[in-house]
Amino acid sequence: MDKTDKKLLTLLQKDCKTTNKELSLKLGLSVTAVYERIKKLERENVISKYVAILDKTKIDKSFVVFCHIKLIQHSKEFLTTFEKEVVKLDEVSECYHVSGDYDYILKIFVKNMEEYREFMVTKLTTLQHIGSTHSTFMIGEVKNSTAFVL
Repeated sequence: MDKTDKKLLTLLQKDCKTTNKELSLKLGLSVTAVYERIKKLERENVISKYVAILDKTKIDKSFVVFCHIKLIQHSKEFLTTFEKEVVKLDEVSECYHVSGDYDYILKIFVKNMEEYREFMVTKLTTLQHIGSTHSTFMIGEVKNSTAFVL
C-alpha cells in the first residue's frame, strides 16, 4: 500500500459515496486508476465493506450501555457457548473478549433504561455461564469515529 492508497482510503473513510471522478481530481489520477485501486483494496480486504452510519437519536437507540461480563468459569466450552449466544442479541453492537477483572465488554444500544432492564431480564441474564455483570451508562459522547488515521 503506497501513499496514494492511504490518501484514497482516508477520502473514502470520510465519504464512501464520493464518486471516482471526484476522487480522481483530489488524487491527481485518472478515473480508471482510482477504480482499479479501489478494486485492488477490496480484493485484498483492506476495504471489507461499506456501511451507512445512522444517527442513534433518530432511531430510538440513544441509551448506550457498556456491560462488563464475568463468566463463572474460563473453560473453552463456556467461552464458546457465551460467544455463540451473545452474537444473536440485536441490542449488542460490539462484544470484546478482554483481560482484567471481567471476561467480556459489550456495547449495547437501547431506547432507555426501561428497555435496558427488559433486555437484561429477558435476554442477557438468560445466557449460560454468566457469573456477574456490571453496567456503565454513557453520559455524553466525546469522540466517536469509525476512521483510522493512515
